[in-house]
Amino acid sequence: QVQLVESGGGSVQAGGSLRLSCAAYGYIGSRFYMSWFRQAPGKGREGVASIDNDGATRYADSVKGRFTISRDDAKNTLYLQMNSLKPEDTSMYYCARKDDYVGLTLRPDAYSYWGQGTQVTVSS
Repeated sequence: QVQLVESGGGSVQAGGSLRLSCAAYGYIGSRFYMSWFRQAPGKGREGVASIDNDGATRYADSVKGRFTISRDDAKNTLYLQMNSLKPEDTSMYYCARKDDYVGLTLRPDAYSYWGQGTQVTVSS
């Protein structure tokens, strides 16, 4: 059974940094497309960053130049390095996995497996 477990969230001041991790369990040997999403209270789920099995990446405009997505397939772990954090980055952050290899997308409906999320709070 596929399980995604996020960690690394917390509270920081504006301008600070956090590194999120997403450990994947229940499968090995397949380099699926993975992404980070976020959802603030009362808002829809927003795609933040995606990475394919060759390391190509895609970012939302709101985080370009500040966030970096990466993966360590040997550890079955996905990362999101977040720098220069802003109060508007405050959200629950989720990792997700696609089941196909078609299109590096930030659309939530393209992803089949989700973690439970980790909270990021940025104060001004």
